[in-house]
Amino acid sequence: MINFATLLTQEQVERTHSASLEILENVGLLVRNENARTIFKEHDCKVDAETQIVTFPPPVIEKFRAMLPPTFTFYGRDPKYDRTLPKDGPVLVTGSSAPDIIDPGTGRPRRARSDDIARIAQLIQELPAYDIFSISTLAEDALPGQFTLARLYPSLKHCLKPIRSTTKDMDDAAAVIQMLYTLAGSAEAYHQRPFVTHHYCPIVSPLTMDKLSTQAVIFFSEAGLPVYPSIVPNAGLTSPMSMAGTLAQGNAEFLAISVLMQMVREGTPTIYATLPTVADMRTGAYASGGIECGMLHMAFAQMARFYNVPCGGYIGLSNSKINDAQSGYETGMSSVAGVLAGVDMLNMGGLLDALKVFDFAKAVIDDEIAQMLKRLIRGITFTEEELALQVIAQIKPGGSFMMSPHSLKRMKSEALLPRLADREAREVWEKKGSLDTHARAMQRVNEILAHAGPDLIPTEVEARLHARFKDLVPGMPEN
Repeated sequence: MINFATLLTQEQVERTHSASLEILENVGLLVRNENARTIFKEHDCKVDAETQIVTFPPPVIEKFRAMLPPTFTFYGRDPKYDRTLPKDGPVLVTGSSAPDIIDPGTGRPRRARSDDIARIAQLIQELPAYDIFSISTLAEDALPGQFTLARLYPSLKHCLKPIRSTTKDMDDAAAVIQMLYTLAGSAEAYHQRPFVTHHYCPIVSPLTMDKLSTQAVIFFSEAGLPVYPSIVPNAGLTSPMSMAGTLAQGNAEFLAISVLMQMVREGTPTIYATLPTVADMRTGAYASGGIECGMLHMAFAQMARFYNVPCGGYIGLSNSKINDAQSGYETGMSSVAGVLAGVDMLNMGGLLDALKVFDFAKAVIDDEIAQMLKRLIRGITFTEEELALQVIAQIKPGGSFMMSPHSLKRMKSEALLPRLADREAREVWEKKGSLDTHARAMQRVNEILAHAGPDLIPTEVEARLHARFKDLVPGMPEN
């Protein structure tokens, strides 16, 4: 097992916790959701009815944060795709909800549609490093009242891996639940294997709990269905222009929403999920590709271990508009920092331009980066057999290990054998067309989509879904 890197001392971890308690007790949260205010009041928090500010006595926080389960499971429609954190970490999740897509034919950005989501789902189903499909884009062609259905349906048609989704409001959530019950065969069957995990950002930094997302978190927590929140402080704009201050505020925000979930239903699993950034104050730009994002994830991972809860979030992002050197180094540097610090989940797959656009080639590149990250976290197997002293003695000085049984046994397992990175001689590379990484990634995209498998929803279930939801999008790769 790898020894995780630390950015904070134990004293700093404990001070961050106590600082967060001070914030919650003395400053509190503006809680816009009436139901949440009622729940907090019933559990001994102080609620100012006029200002809607809720303050939290430290003993209340300590009582309910002790109930946080140490694991969180993403369920797939096929159990072989189930992933439990932290045991199966680091898990790779696609970035989600980008409004735009880089058109694979023209190479230009445009609004994303439901048929794009179908293609992305086919791709994610086949790329080996992806564990969870968080629906990558919005769907411009969604009809009124089908904001999430137009995204979820194509995903379920083409991907058996766990799906992560969100909803717009409670009417949208009710429609989504009906689709999932129909697909599973019954409410009971779905509750036994809830293959969609719901995700929200109920706290708007600084220290404000919204109405709709908070209600959704309460709803799914009450139902015993998988749900977790993300905390998104942006230093200089929505949190202090210091990483220590952003850490303390973000940690307070995590404690507030996770305590609410435990008040609703004790033992509700959650993830300490974050997207912390430090704003580029020259322009106010959202710098999700900055190394500070990776550093803050390292610190939040330490706080998660302090609370014994799984952690992760949006890390390995890029502000680059194309698959260039900036895209590579921003994704690589922050994601390596996070993984070495013990981040269990990485939302990093496929997005460019600060989460605004999905790119097929970027998704393939991120799959290979994630394979490297998973190899990194697997570490070095350190046994007497792996030390290979007898093999070294047998080969002797000046010998070769190439044909040794020890080498042959490990040639496909000890080192990652990348499919995308080019390691051939320059002459061979030139004969194959001198393709750069983006071009090779697009070749892989086209390969996968040309041989995509069949629809994954039975015909009779399709009929019931279309009867229940009139004018539902076709859910196919091309409209």
